[in-house]
Amino acid sequence: MKNLTVDAANQLILKKHHLTEDSKTNDILQISDDLCGLHATGTIEPYLTLFNRTENFSKEDLDRELYIEKNLGRIRGMRKTLFIETKKMIPIVHNLIKPLIDKRDQQYLEMREISIDEYNVISRQIIELLYDKEMCTTDIKKALSSQKDIVAVISVMCDKMLLIRGKPIKSWKDRRILYAPFDVYFPDIDLNKYNQEEAIQLLIQKYLKSYGPVTLKDITWWLRVNKGQATKVLNLIEDKIELIKISDLDLDYIICKEDMKILNQGNPQKKNIVNFLPRLDPYLMGYKERERYVDLKDFEFIYDRSGNATSTILSNGRVIGVWDVVDKPVPLLKLYLFKKIEEHIMTKINLEGNRIGKFITGQKIGIKNCKKMTPLTKRTMGGFMSPLKDCS
Repeated sequence: MKNLTVDAANQLILKKHHLTEDSKTNDILQISDDLCGLHATGTIEPYLTLFNRTENFSKEDLDRELYIEKNLGRIRGMRKTLFIETKKMIPIVHNLIKPLIDKRDQQYLEMREISIDEYNVISRQIIELLYDKEMCTTDIKKALSSQKDIVAVISVMCDKMLLIRGKPIKSWKDRRILYAPFDVYFPDIDLNKYNQEEAIQLLIQKYLKSYGPVTLKDITWWLRVNKGQATKVLNLIEDKIELIKISDLDLDYIICKEDMKILNQGNPQKKNIVNFLPRLDPYLMGYKERERYVDLKDFEFIYDRSGNATSTILSNGRVIGVWDVVDKPVPLLKLYLFKKIEEHIMTKINLEGNRIGKFITGQKIGIKNCKKMTPLTKRTMGGFMSPLKDCS
């Protein structure tokens, strides 16, 4: 079994994730496809994910692909969280998670005291409303005058792909969005193109290509499939993959043979790569086994108790700190570094910090180094959204 260094594995994945200078591209559809989608639980995270991976990105670039060209859509995806997916990936991802969310949605409606009959009636009314124009939740509520939980109905309708989440009402940071009928938004997407077994096979192959080397546990966790389902697919593609070891990590990793060919060419990316990743970035959220890029002693500062990753600083593919932007009293970029950083790396951190701070706030931003940080595992729920809010 071949042995790969941690550094070589990280350099490979950084390049596949468009996080090296020579792998950046302005093709945001390509980036979205290569990452198997953009995490979209928050409002600004997809924009920051693309900002880190492009050469000249503007917020309008993503808005255009989502709301004008409609080449991307925000849907329920892996691990039942929201993703922005390409049109090609939407039916694959939907048929992977559909059996997982159907039962949950039924329980959710019951908890909100909405019967199936009531849901069917209200959902038909909402579809009729939205065929004329896209509307936000508030306007839908006013139009229906229903005593039932309309937010719950809309959420389930999105899960069932009856509705699609559209553009925000105001700015890119606005959590209030418009909704539209899915079949109006994407008339050419066939949601029944794949069954679940086909979707699992396609996504495992896609995941290996985008995130490999990975472990079997990574695969089952990321796709929410069992070991038997994953092993069945791996056996079907055994001629395209191989098992390897990564030095200092006592695990078996699966890698595509195409990737091994690239590694065997012996042309590593130049060192000293610094990245400011947003919350829930795919690089951090794409794996169950995280020792390759996180020191265990730093884990509690990077992930909260639910496994949500906060905004982090990478150096050559390993997490070396946390960053946060606060708005008051003046916009400020806060940094918490896990250890003393070499001067030339610190120079890059300040450059990248200024760059992402200006993108978020629209103005030049000050930088402050924090001496202490409360572990996310000791913070209240949602603490990962503002990891350095109270740090001095």
